[in-house]
Amino acid sequence: MRYRFEFRPYRRRFLRPLTTSHGTWDIRDGIILCLSDETNIGWGEIAPISWFGSETIEQALSFCRQLPTEITEETIFSIPDELPACQFGFESALWEGGSGGRGRGEWGDKGTRGQGGQGGQGDRETRRQGDNKNNSFPPSPPLPFSPSPPLPFSPSPHPHSLTYSGLLPAGEAVLEQWQKLWEQGYRTFKWKIGVYAIASELKIFELLTQALPSRAKLRLDANGGLSYEDANLWLWTCDNIHINNRIRVEIEFLEQPLRVDQFQRMLELSYCYETKIALDESVATLKQLECCFQQGWRDIFVIKPGIVGSPSRLRQFCQQHKIDAVFSSVFETEIGRQAALELAGELSQHNRAVGFGVNHFFEQEKDNWLENLWKF
Repeated sequence: MRYRFEFRPYRRRFLRPLTTSHGTWDIRDGIILCLSDETNIGWGEIAPISWFGSETIEQALSFCRQLPTEITEETIFSIPDELPACQFGFESALWEGGSGGRGRGEWGDKGTRGQGGQGGQGDRETRRQGDNKNNSFPPSPPLPFSPSPPLPFSPSPHPHSLTYSGLLPAGEAVLEQWQKLWEQGYRTFKWKIGVYAIASELKIFELLTQALPSRAKLRLDANGGLSYEDANLWLWTCDNIHINNRIRVEIEFLEQPLRVDQFQRMLELSYCYETKIALDESVATLKQLECCFQQGWRDIFVIKPGIVGSPSRLRQFCQQHKIDAVFSSVFETEIGRQAALELAGELSQHNRAVGFGVNHFFEQEKDNWLENLWKF
């Protein structure tokens, strides 16, 4: 089967720069791609994060530009592992069947409009349907691609509904931001640490845990920015937080406390404390995920579908090993998020909140954003 291939680069500016131990991120660059045949159309997204281990946006664009205007499934399934975000984007557009085989899956027919759930959920047909007969550009996807952010509790086509974790900013801004997300329905939060001096962050942490309601869950994300000594101090603090009976907040896990090259130390720490550790940068790609599992990691894996690589191979790995996974955003558009949430709903084993509560970092997209993108 041959498919017509088109793509457009996009650029989105964060409302406020995202600050982590990696530095400051103020613009998200990515690529929207479209595969079509005589009757069907499929959408995909390439959203690299090079400092996490994926290809760069320049490498992704170079790959897309060298492709012909017609490609085959063989082209898609032969994308090298050095281009994991491209693997995800192209396979998502092709959309495999739910069994995880190399099937083409069920695309939507042109000329039909799907109905979906709220906030980036819904059935997989809605990602591919529309009338392209009389237009020079692919149609804007129907709902659920509304500009509204996903609700923390939104319908899912899978046996269990997904809940969302809201991302909080680093530093003192967290003390105000969590309340806004709580009012929107979020009950799980992730706070960026390892950005400022640990003494300052521990003081903020104390204030935050005292302020959060007892039903809240809190994740701490260091992005590999802690020293070994600071990682021990954070884990000890989390283990002992409930000594103060006034604090009932659950610390769900500490995410990526140390650099990727300190895997053995993180493995040792996972045996020494009750607070769980989650790997993120260490398992950014499928190859890294497989490597850490083979080396004995059995705590939590944070999987970013948008950069991990082939969805079919990820599905096979997760179904085989039944890992404790948290699926997380790469600050993609509705197109990539929908594909990622499909995988999260299918592969999540422990009903953990997915890390897709990030839309408050961007301005709301206009309803015709994709149509406008395709005009250029």
